[in-house]
Amino acid sequence: MTTKDNQWPIELPTCLTVERKGEIAILSLNRPEKRNALSDELVLGLQNFFSNVPDDVLAIVVRGEGDHFCAGLDLNELKEPVGVSFETSMIGQRLNNTIQYCKVPVISVLHGAVVGGGLEIAAASHIRVAERSAFFALPEGTRGIFLGSGGSVRLPRLIGVAAVMDMMLSGRVYNAEDAHNHLHLSQYLVDAGDGLSQAIEIAETIAKNSSLSNFAIIQALPRIADNDPNTGLFTEMLMAAIAENDDDAKKRLREFLELKLNKVKQS
Repeated sequence: MTTKDNQWPIELPTCLTVERKGEIAILSLNRPEKRNALSDELVLGLQNFFSNVPDDVLAIVVRGEGDHFCAGLDLNELKEPVGVSFETSMIGQRLNNTIQYCKVPVISVLHGAVVGGGLEIAAASHIRVAERSAFFALPEGTRGIFLGSGGSVRLPRLIGVAAVMDMMLSGRVYNAEDAHNHLHLSQYLVDAGDGLSQAIEIAETIAKNSSLSNFAIIQALPRIADNDPNTGLFTEMLMAAIAENDDDAKKRLREFLELKLNKVKQS
């Protein structure tokens, strides 16, 4: 059963709510009247949340209250001059770096608007579950601005430079099905209202893995992808050695081999 957890280690603003379902934390963006647009308070609250994950949390599900995941930056908080905007971008980049390199896997549930900064948050998460109501857009070009929270680095790796350029220049909007089938933006596509239960099911499966193995996967894979092949192969060897030397991993391997041996004996 999912319950409110009043013992979260840090105080969060009211624009964020947290629930616990065993080893799973469910984080909700809670500005439905603003389509969960990113205010300074919301961004800083997210940074504090992802920087202070308790040791007994093994996976995180991120969702949006109301009809939308996140409609991007709250343009009422867009700042001038350039120096201040530069600082805002640094804060957004730091947040999404923290999400991508969180100590546990992060699963985003995408419905309604997944636009601009909201799509940048989704791109930083490790698994994306899209409901059929979701739509994806990068309207920065039509608004005279530019991606500022790491999206220009992550999104081309996910969906390709040409697709990102088209979305930013023309304001093209992708529905959930096209984004899933053609851009491969989401790993899962579900009916409206089914996203949270699907994400929790995935999170519970992830939580059964070795914690060190999960950590190695989310920390090493994106870095290996950015490395030259020889550095990537060396990093892979190091991570394999570290993960396989973990006591939990040794126990799991023994249990697997014993089960396999028993099946051979019974056949």
